[in-house]
Amino acid sequence: MNVEKVLANGPEDYTIVQTEIVKFDAAAAQVSELLFPIGLAAELQQPVKYTGALPIHGNASAKATLYRDRFELLAQRLSRHPHFSKPAFETESSNFGCCEIVPIQNLSWQTGSRWIMGVISQLEDGHFYLEDLTASVEIDLSRCLRLHCSESVCFFDIYYKITTGYFSENTIVVAEGEKLPNGLFKVNTCGFPPVENREESLSFISGLDFFGCGSFSSEETRKLADLERKAVNDMFVVLSDVWLDDDDTMEKLKEVLEGYESVEVVPSLFILMGNFCSSPCNLSFHSFANLRSQFGKLGKMIAEYPRLQEHSRFLFVPSPDDAGPSSVLPRCALPKYLTEELQKEIPNALFMSNPCRIKFYSQEIVIFRRDLLHRMRRSCLITPSTAETSDPFAHLVATIVHQTHLCPLPLTIQPISWNHDHCLSLYPTPHTIILGDRSEQKTFKYGGVTCFNPGSFSSDHTFAAYRPCNHEVELSAI
Repeated sequence: MNVEKVLANGPEDYTIVQTEIVKFDAAAAQVSELLFPIGLAAELQQPVKYTGALPIHGNASAKATLYRDRFELLAQRLSRHPHFSKPAFETESSNFGCCEIVPIQNLSWQTGSRWIMGVISQLEDGHFYLEDLTASVEIDLSRCLRLHCSESVCFFDIYYKITTGYFSENTIVVAEGEKLPNGLFKVNTCGFPPVENREESLSFISGLDFFGCGSFSSEETRKLADLERKAVNDMFVVLSDVWLDDDDTMEKLKEVLEGYESVEVVPSLFILMGNFCSSPCNLSFHSFANLRSQFGKLGKMIAEYPRLQEHSRFLFVPSPDDAGPSSVLPRCALPKYLTEELQKEIPNALFMSNPCRIKFYSQEIVIFRRDLLHRMRRSCLITPSTAETSDPFAHLVATIVHQTHLCPLPLTIQPISWNHDHCLSLYPTPHTIILGDRSEQKTFKYGGVTCFNPGSFSSDHTFAAYRPCNHEVELSAI
């Protein structure tokens, strides 16, 4: 199987053009280098081809576009949902179960219970609002923050119903309620916009390629799917938090390599995610020469296993705490200065951005390294509902799938390059999401998406093996 690397189109290591893609595809289709703005306008217009690298530092309009594109993407998806689309011919039976979304500015002259869609914003200290493209309305979450009920939260002396997920600032929600005379919006029900099936999204955006690997015809997709099902021997081994400066971690990594060297069919791909150092590579870090030599030692260790060196590929994904320009997402690949020694030992090693994407025949896989769970739980404004699940990782997966974004946190908590926010988009929903998180290893399927966390290899010596032919995840430990 051939592996094709799509290199960034910039002149320097620190120039980000788009999320890099590793392509596992026997069809040898051409890889598109088009960047697509997200939103309804993008789906109706021809793709925009950028002749040069997008600047890392965007202007003021780029930040506004970031929020607008996220909102318009979910708004157009919601408009296609049968429960939120107004029937063409209004009758008593056709209106039953219909939840028409009204712009927030219309609340000024409409009375009664209404459905609105907006992003949770803190426009004033201690005051939270729902905001759309037309206006904003204040909501009172103070009583929700004080109560910890099991399945619902008391809000304005009635039960405030919420769905699975973490409701934090910057997340987009659909709410049902009534605007009070004092200007506050009294919420009765609140939830994320419903998930859209991947096939439905693809039928609507036919001809456009949001993933970045080129579009395929229906016949080509069927052929690739058949080849994918037959690739029963292909396996990806995923490790996160591989501390190269920790002797215990390197000994455990050697055991993993020894184990897979002796199997009948070696894994197709090893995915190693950061942190690659036990201490953050920030301004106070001055051991880059030592880190460079440690990457070289890793290369020599891999070279000791000839079957792995010949038949397996090694992909390296940095974390925000690894060596690089800053902790802003998306992150560019590791600097060549650190990886040159390893590249000499393993010439086919791949150094990718964070996040990065893999195309395995017809399957789309997104890899992202960030400690999201802890940050999402700390930023949560409402106690998560336990009606469907009490698993924190399940709530995290539900949040990013519903939001169609890998990191829906406020920019004050996790900065994102305004010009490159599209690199974190999950539209249409991929088949698999690999979330490298320091929390306990977990796997969870939601909305047709297989999502798993391999755990922290340096702390718990845990990792995961993924078989893309049947979406099977094996959680392992040494």
